[in-house]
Amino acid sequence: MVWWHWLVVGLALAGAEMLTPGGFYFVFFGLAGLLVGAALGVGIPMPTWVQILAFSVLSFGLMVLFRRRLQQFLTRQSPTATAKGDLPDIVGEIGTAVEDIASGDIGKVELRGTQWSARAEGAALAKGQRCRVVRVEGLTLWVRPE
Repeated sequence: MVWWHWLVVGLALAGAEMLTPGGFYFVFFGLAGLLVGAALGVGIPMPTWVQILAFSVLSFGLMVLFRRRLQQFLTRQSPTATAKGDLPDIVGEIGTAVEDIASGDIGKVELRGTQWSARAEGAALAKGQRCRVVRVEGLTLWVRPE
């Protein structure tokens, strides 16, 4: 194949990555096509079978070496996230009951300027009473009177 054919194939495959839902497969095939095209473009002579072999080996090698790293880089957690990546670590912080919450019932608590669903653990909470977060389950805070 001519060098510019490989560049077109490489660009098309890299562009196909944008149309797929984040698997990071086509980008490595596209990069391999661009590398083979660049090698031919600078004058490295290769018969067609060597070009195809180089494309295959480069595609597989790049995918094995860099796919996991790329996914980890793009999905790394923020430093304030918990190990599960759900919510910031707010256990132990103080909030204010927005409404009366009976013991064991769910109500609203304001914490960090946001209203949260909260379950009163132990004793009931009166509207305006300060409470401490003892644990978090999903998006529900478990709180006790301060």
